[in-house]
Amino acid sequence: MESYTNFAEVYDTFMDQTSYEEWADRVLLMMKKYGRKKKEEGDRLVVDLGCGTGKVTEMLADLDYQMIGVDLSVDMLGIAQNRKMELGHDTLYVCQDMRNLELGSQAGTFISVGDSINYLLSKEDLVRMFAGVREYLLEDGIFVFDFKTLHLYRDVIGDRTIAEDREDCAFIWDNWFDGEKHINEYDLTLFIHEPEDQPGIFRRYEEVHYQRGYTLEEMKEAVKKAGLVWVTETDTDTDEPVTDQTERILAVVRKETGR
Repeated sequence: MESYTNFAEVYDTFMDQTSYEEWADRVLLMMKKYGRKKKEEGDRLVVDLGCGTGKVTEMLADLDYQMIGVDLSVDMLGIAQNRKMELGHDTLYVCQDMRNLELGSQAGTFISVGDSINYLLSKEDLVRMFAGVREYLLEDGIFVFDFKTLHLYRDVIGDRTIAEDREDCAFIWDNWFDGEKHINEYDLTLFIHEPEDQPGIFRRYEEVHYQRGYTLEEMKEAVKKAGLVWVTETDTDTDEPVTDQTERILAVVRKETGR
């Protein structure tokens, strides 16, 4: 069962309490603090992995960054494309697996926010993704990304049911956490009102999502194996140092000169 098909249609509705502006601000802060100091072709190019519906992507485009958005969901990319056209930007959206990147040029910065990396379910997948980023990063370029921790899946949301009801849509989100594989299964049931149907009629859809929780040490190991260099990390929710209770980590890694 494919993910982010029907869910794409209502994704932004259920994420309306998410501060994309704060996500973008955090990314920009890291870019300014740790990004390339050189001013060459490609420095204004930013690649957004797991860009989804393009909200953060287009916020950076508003700041005159040249953006490439990469996502595996055609439905999510369709919404991103519409957003781009409404804003009059020239963002390039491509449907690709982040483990198998094929880009036309190198970029000064890669980003990934909103737990996209947690959809990589093995350490080998992580290394493949980081190695692809390394290939398309300019020397001294950085990758700014976030990820949900093992603690979050195991101790906070694992084996819980979450439900939410809106005027035109509702969802039931069942979580099943595998303690051995560290993989969380989301069984998502959607009820979406479709205007062409009779008033008050909602259609039911089902999707299954899988995400893996990673420790900071596991992420650092994958970065090292891919030939990148770890720069820094912080607790995304508190902007404080990472602890055992951290639920989401924001990290920066670099492609160093000569590596």
